[in-house]
Amino acid sequence: MLFPEPVDIVVLSNGPGELTTWVHPVLRALRSQLGEDHQVRISVVLSPCPHATGKEAAIARSYCEVDRVQGPEHFFRFLLTGKTAANWDWRDHGAVLFLGGDQFFPVVISQRLGYRAVVYAEWEVRWPRWIDQFGVMRPQMLEQVPPKYAQKLTLVGDLMAEAAAVNPKPSEITQALDLQTDTELIGLLPGSKPAKLAMGVPLHLAIAEQIHQQRPQTRFVIPVAPTLDLPTLAQFADPTTNPILSRVQGTAAQLVTSQQRPYLQTEHGLRIDLWTQFPAYDLLSRCCLCLTTIGANTAELGSLAVPMLVLLPTQQMDAMRAWDGLPGLLANLPGVGAGFATVINWLALKRLGLLAWPNIWAGEAIVPELVGKLQPHTVTEIALDFLNNPEKLDQMRDRLRRVRGEPGAAAKLAHLVKVELNLSEIGR
Repeated sequence: MLFPEPVDIVVLSNGPGELTTWVHPVLRALRSQLGEDHQVRISVVLSPCPHATGKEAAIARSYCEVDRVQGPEHFFRFLLTGKTAANWDWRDHGAVLFLGGDQFFPVVISQRLGYRAVVYAEWEVRWPRWIDQFGVMRPQMLEQVPPKYAQKLTLVGDLMAEAAAVNPKPSEITQALDLQTDTELIGLLPGSKPAKLAMGVPLHLAIAEQIHQQRPQTRFVIPVAPTLDLPTLAQFADPTTNPILSRVQGTAAQLVTSQQRPYLQTEHGLRIDLWTQFPAYDLLSRCCLCLTTIGANTAELGSLAVPMLVLLPTQQMDAMRAWDGLPGLLANLPGVGAGFATVINWLALKRLGLLAWPNIWAGEAIVPELVGKLQPHTVTEIALDFLNNPEKLDQMRDRLRRVRGEPGAAAKLAHLVKVELNLSEIGR
């Protein structure tokens, strides 16, 4: 028995990206190190997130390592009073683990529950006086606190590099999709949020058609985000429900579910397979190239060393309104929000640096970032240049392997929680 008494672990998180790339691998590591029984009870508490889809609680509940989940709609009552909507009981000893949201939340909640506080800090260390332990992503962050708090910081690495540790089996995907040995599989990752999907889905479909015309040996697949259902995805390929389709010179498609595996069929007859198993690391590892938008998916692809083109179409500048703070409030004002959103996004694009996670890790553009009023033929030409010159794909793949970092951050972070739980048993 690891602990003389039962303990609680409260995992704080918020958005879909954090749940899939941070929370899930850490949950597995916690259960691996602390045991599968209910001597250690894990509760996930979600806070509101501007990027949320409404399905975050369901995703958290789908993880077998979790005992209890509370959705974001009840978060602030919990923050202020310590009481959950279901009136959960709390054990005498425990730890609060921060994996997304505001770093101030674990300060308040750990003090209220009398638990130790462990924070995963991606870019910045905050509130070191009241946090017991930080697992930091980068070595430079070890210098962000006064010397008297230095012992609270441990370098754990990048949680997004955990995708490389799942030992993908792309050969199984070849059989599952009935691929030939010479089939080129290209992944399409248009995003999971409506603002990105509205432009991304028809644009990706049009690019796929143009590539297939030049290289008929190609197959295409969309790894569907767990926060997205197939009918909703199909609406973004329908010109009657997605008026932006024509603005990106996109291609329409219909959802077909009568076969063994669902797919989108474009107006010119091209089949785009839909892959709903999650996580889709095995599938992505089988792809020779992926077309993706910005976000956590670029980190997963980078960790798997999968070549990619990162697309950020800007045809609808008023569509992106998921900003934090004052910009978010202005962009979502009734009536005038669209105008504010256009200005805010224009200013943001003017100041953008590197967007894709592999490029951020490397400090330089090792995967192409295509930003602007993208048209299918422009992206197709770039994609065909890589496909026709496989040595360029190999070079990108090698550079991704060099910058992705080593897996193990989840295990190191789980170990910090284990240490803090033992400390809670013997006192400070």
